[in-house]
Amino acid sequence: MPHRLATAALVTCAAMLAATGCSSNFGDDKKTEQDTGSQQHLTVLIASSGDAETKAVKAAAAAYAKQSGNTVTVQLAKDINQQLAQSFAGHKPPDAFYVNSDQFANYAKGGSLYAYGDQIKDADDFSAQLRTSFTYDGKLVCLPKDTSTLALAINDDLWKKAGLTEKDYPTTWAQLKTVADKLTKGDVTGLVTAAEHARLGVFMRQAGGWITNDDQTKMTADSAQNTEALDYVRSLLKSGSMKYASQVDTNWGGEALGKGKAAMTIEGNWLIGGMKADYPDVKYTAVPLPAGPAGEGTLAFSQCWGVAQESAHRAAAVDLVKYLTTSEQMLKNADAFGVMPSRTSALAEYATKNPDAKAWVDASAHAQGPVTVAGFEKVLTQFNTDLAALPNTDPKKILADLQRNGEQALTKGN
Repeated sequence: MPHRLATAALVTCAAMLAATGCSSNFGDDKKTEQDTGSQQHLTVLIASSGDAETKAVKAAAAAYAKQSGNTVTVQLAKDINQQLAQSFAGHKPPDAFYVNSDQFANYAKGGSLYAYGDQIKDADDFSAQLRTSFTYDGKLVCLPKDTSTLALAINDDLWKKAGLTEKDYPTTWAQLKTVADKLTKGDVTGLVTAAEHARLGVFMRQAGGWITNDDQTKMTADSAQNTEALDYVRSLLKSGSMKYASQVDTNWGGEALGKGKAAMTIEGNWLIGGMKADYPDVKYTAVPLPAGPAGEGTLAFSQCWGVAQESAHRAAAVDLVKYLTTSEQMLKNADAFGVMPSRTSALAEYATKNPDAKAWVDASAHAQGPVTVAGFEKVLTQFNTDLAALPNTDPKKILADLQRNGEQALTKGN
C-alpha cells in the first residue's frame, strides 16, 4: 500500500511551485464559469494501493455515471502530490481527487480546494477526529474517503513455537518487552516495524504525548512523555528484540511478518489485503496495541476526496463525492481492498462482517490523527530520518530538533 506505508519525503507545492504558492487562483481574480449542463464530463485522479483499489474506484465511477448521466474518467497517478501541484499551477486540475493528509493544508491554504463540507447534510456521521483532519479555517473542506488505524499483528505459528498462548498477548509495555525478548531467536525478531513516526508515534500517544497540541497551534514534542516513549523504543532496539523493517531486508512490517522474519509487527488494517495477496498461507492475529503509562493509543490515517476550486464542474464533482462516500460504497471498498469505512454507521456494519479486524476497528475510539499544518511534511520527513538513527541517538536531541523545526513550520503554516 504505497500511499499508506510510509510518510516519506514528498515533492510538495512549497518546494516545486513557490511562485504560485500552490494556489490555483494566483494572479487571477476571475471566477471559473460553472457548467450547468445535464451531461458533464468529470476527471478523477487517484493514487492507488493496487489493482483492487483501482478497479473498485473505476467500478464506482461507472455506476455513478450510469445513474447520473455524467461521464467520469478515472486517472491513476504515479506521484499524486507532484501531479496535483503541477495541475493547480497550470490551472488545469482534475475535478475530484485524493488528497493526502500531509498535503491537505498546503492545498487549502493555497486556495486550490473547494470547501463543500457545508453541503453534506450528514457530515456528523464521519468521526470528529476525521473531520478535524480535513478542516481548514473552521470549514470542513473535504470528506474522508476511508480510515485506517494501527494494531499489533502476531504470526500465530511463531507465537506458538515460542510456547506462548492467547493469555500472553501483551497489554502493557512491560509485557510487550517480555514477549519480544522471548520471540527473538535466530532469524526471527520479536517486533519489526517501520522507522517512522507513523508507526513509532503510537508509543508517544501511549505515554501521553504527541507532536503538537490538539488544535495544532503549539509544539509539544520536547516533553517528558515523548522522551519516555522514545527511551522505551530505543531500549527494545538496543536489546535486539525490535528491529526496523529495513534491518531485516524487508520493505514493511507486513513483509517481515509474512516471511517469518518478524513474530510481531505494528501495522494498519491494510495488512489484511497485503497478507491475503502475498502470504495467504501465513496465519496471524491482530490484537490491540499494548497500553503505555497514559493508557491506550494508536494513530489514524485517511485521505479525503478533494474538489478543485478551479473545476468548471464543482456541483457535479460534489455529487460524485457524495456517491463515493455512501455507506454502501465504503463497504464495497472495504471488501475490495481492506480499508475501513470513514462513516461511523458503516464502520459498525464493517465490524460485524469482519471480526478479524476488531482490533483495528476498536482502535478508532482512541486514535490520534495526523498533523495537518501547511509545510509540516518537511518537519516530519526530518523526524523520520532522526528516528531511523534512534538506536545511537539521544531521544532528547531528536525531540529538541523536532520541537525547533516544528515551531518554525507552525509560524509559517498557521
